[in-house]
Amino acid sequence: MLRLLPHRSTESGGQPAAGHVVDYEMDDFVRADSTELYKALGHATREEVMALLSERAATITQLAAAMGKPKGSVGYHVKVLEQAGLVRVVRTNKVRAMTEKYYGRIARTVILGKAYEGDPFFMLDAVRREAALADGEALPMFTMRRARITEEQAVVFTERVLELAEEFLAQPREGNRMYGLIAGVYPTALSALGEEGADGR
Repeated sequence: MLRLLPHRSTESGGQPAAGHVVDYEMDDFVRADSTELYKALGHATREEVMALLSERAATITQLAAAMGKPKGSVGYHVKVLEQAGLVRVVRTNKVRAMTEKYYGRIARTVILGKAYEGDPFFMLDAVRREAALADGEALPMFTMRRARITEEQAVVFTERVLELAEEFLAQPREGNRMYGLIAGVYPTALSALGEEGADGR
């Protein structure tokens, strides 16, 4: 099970700063193992909605304002996510004669199941689509390494990557830009050297 790991950072005064806490209850994870869920997640607008709702619960009006998109369009995509069971109404607020619905995610982490096996690298497409590059900025930063290790060792590294990702998500919300983190461990089709002398020379 994936859980949000406790994280403590220090402010300039040396006092610990509280990690980010979403203002509604959600599960640790949900498993996306159907074609319907895959389709619901496979749209840039819906990905952005899911990212925003990891900050706090929000109304369609608030989501539309943050995204700079029409309320009708954002409302449609929220409805798709709601019908797929990925978001839900977490509270309401009465404003004059209207009732505002605040939406939240069902779970903090979406675990991808067999429906994604046909496109295991779809997240890389999301990075290309949403990354904002500007001259003079320190980021983005990517690094790539390859190592001849056992599958068991590779799995251990995936667990460490997940811990780092959860720590990233738990950071106190500051600044005015959304940053992304992508990391993974994958098998390659590259050749591997055997131990020296294993070929009889």
